[in-house]
Amino acid sequence: MTRIAALYIHPVKSLHRIDVETLDLEPWGPKGDRRWLVVSPEGIFMTQRQHPAMAPVRTFLDADGLILSAEAVPPLRLAPPGPDASVLSVSVWKDRNIEARDAGEQAADWMSKVLQTPCRIVHMATPEQARPTGFGSVSFADGFPLLVTSTASLAALNERLDQPVPMERFRPNIVVETEAPWAEDEWRILKIGMVELELVKPCSRCIVTTIDQETGHIPVPREPLRTMTAFRHRPGGVMFGQNAIIRRAGVIRLGDQVECLA
Repeated sequence: MTRIAALYIHPVKSLHRIDVETLDLEPWGPKGDRRWLVVSPEGIFMTQRQHPAMAPVRTFLDADGLILSAEAVPPLRLAPPGPDASVLSVSVWKDRNIEARDAGEQAADWMSKVLQTPCRIVHMATPEQARPTGFGSVSFADGFPLLVTSTASLAALNERLDQPVPMERFRPNIVVETEAPWAEDEWRILKIGMVELELVKPCSRCIVTTIDQETGHIPVPREPLRTMTAFRHRPGGVMFGQNAIIRRAGVIRLGDQVECLA
């Protein structure tokens, strides 16, 4: 057995994370995770890959909705768009014609000013709007509802780097405390209390791992990707962490014990 070392949600895809003490896991992903999306005027999803300035845009959730905060502009409060809001057809990777509700002109103007390029903000409210995949359904996450990483694997990577990187570079939802690096490569079924997760695919990493999530800058070009390429390259890319699906939903908490069933 091991335990949960950290939990994160990312309310808006590619914006700043929120460190949380509990995750309410629904079949299509953690509650509040990647249910909002920044899109181009044409409805194409936008990420840090092309817009690193998205990284330090802070996100907060309260009972009334979402609060966004960035330098040089007043904070923006957004309530989830109601049933009368415009429905936009947006795309995430190969998934086209995803129906999402537009957050309005104030949200579009605010984010366009922060990123210095025209864009809009949209919201996915219900699992009926979720994107179907071969492993169930997902919100605006890249392809899976959950990403699991481990502390020992990050430590093993950082031993090879001149400048260590924090776990936040990899934007996981669940960080498991481990003694053996890369133990997650062998995990298939995890049990956390009554929750059950299936790890179905290693996560191929991209340029986002090179971006400082607090500033939006790239401190060391190509790192940690260049170093990981030397020892973590597999068919499909450079791997760190495991994509997971939620087989049995429920609430998990910091410090909860994690049991590998298979």
